[in-house]
Order: sequence, then structure tokens, then C-alpha cells
Amino acid sequence: MERASFDPDNDLQETRSNEKDLPRSRVESFVLEVSDLRKSFTSPAGDKIEVLRGIDFSAAAGQMIAVTGSSGAGKSTLLQLLGGLDQPDHGTIILNKFTVTGADGFELSKFRRANIGFVFQFHHLLGDLTAIENVALPLLIARTSSREATARATQMLDLLGMAGKGSHPAGHLSGGEQQRVAVARALITQPGLILADEPTGNLDASIGEELANALVTYCRARNALVIVATHNSRLAQLCDRILTIHNGKLNANLP
Repeated sequence: MERASFDPDNDLQETRSNEKDLPRSRVESFVLEVSDLRKSFTSPAGDKIEVLRGIDFSAAAGQMIAVTGSSGAGKSTLLQLLGGLDQPDHGTIILNKFTVTGADGFELSKFRRANIGFVFQFHHLLGDLTAIENVALPLLIARTSSREATARATQMLDLLGMAGKGSHPAGHLSGGEQQRVAVARALITQPGLILADEPTGNLDASIGEELANALVTYCRARNALVIVATHNSRLAQLCDRILTIHNGKLNANLP
């Protein structure tokens, strides 16, 4: 079968050899603006726990950003807020001129499907579906034809080192293979923003490095914004910026 292009109009653009076949984005102005973001939770004992205490930062297309900090510092909470999976107590998130905070549920869901890809530490695949079916699912939800969705999912899995494994049920794959499928699923719709929560946390060093490089490649080739919450210092050093959460605030450092 001829390989299908990721580009919506099937015009696969040439990239550097180490970037394989990923096309460059036509969107140059993708911007994230976060202002005075605050989030708290209530403990089982009824105490208020302030996790984020006024987060401010901005980022633009083509950047890869690491969010670091100790366990419980609020890294995952920040990513969930950025992706509209949860709402803050206070503050604003504006993504590509769309105000995520306080958005109507339908509009937020529609925006998220078109613009955001998620990679979770525990991948959250549908175990009874094949690897190809898991990756193709976001395309099918967007009403891409089954034939095109399957072709594009197969190609993405090939790029991530999963050639020949696409027909295997996701639940039968190893942990590293499942995380590759999860990354492929996040990238398949060519989102302008990738939010990755500890994507290498449960992987051995070599597989973790491969997936880290895949995220870097996507960021550069697609001109995407990639934000990674991580404890992995090697992954953080691959990023353009490192933002460290400490006591609910951000400390910005150069990698």
C-alpha cells in the first residue's frame, strides 16, 4: 500500500533526513498565554491545599518546554488546566486566541480535538482495540474516512518504530510499545499543542530516549508547541526552556 501523507491535502513536504516524513506546519502564530493561574484542592480532612499559586508564562509555536518540580508540585495539574481537562480557581489560559478558561463545554471539546494532543504516563489505550485502531480513533471522531484513517495511523506507527505491530491488540503490547502507540495517537491529528505528562516515566532509558526524540522531531518539523511535565533530566535538557514549579510558582530557567 502506498504510504499516505499526514498533510490534509496529501502534499508531504520534504524535511531534514533526521525528521523523517513529518510535514512543517503552515501555522506560524500559535501562542499560549497563561496569566495568574491558581488551583487548589480539598484534602479528605477538609483542608484547602493550594497547588498552583499564580502561574504566569507565555509560549509560542516551535518551542519545546519542560515543566519540572518535585512530586506533588502541580506539574500534572498545570497540564490538565492547559488542556481544558480541568478548570482553575482563578486566572486565564488563552491558546491560539481561544480562551480555554471558562469556555463552554462543547466549544472546548471541539477546540481540544482540533488543536491539542495528550500523552499520559499510563497511556490510556483501549486494550481490546488494535494499535492501528487506537491511533486512528481521533481521526474517525473527526469524520476522516476509515481507509484514510487506517493508512495514516499505519504510517505514524511505522515512524515510531511499530511497523508490523499495528494489528496487535493494544493490551497485548509491552509497556514501551503501548507508550509508542499513545504518542502516535497524540500526534495523528497534527495538533499545534502537545501536552505530555511524564511520557518516559515508566520506560527504560533507551525507549524513553526514542520517544523523547520523537517529541523533539515533531516539535521542530511541525512547528508545534510541546509542553512536557517530567522528572527526566535528559528529556528536560532537550527542551528550549525549563519551567520549575516550586511552592506553586514558576521559576524559569534556561536548559
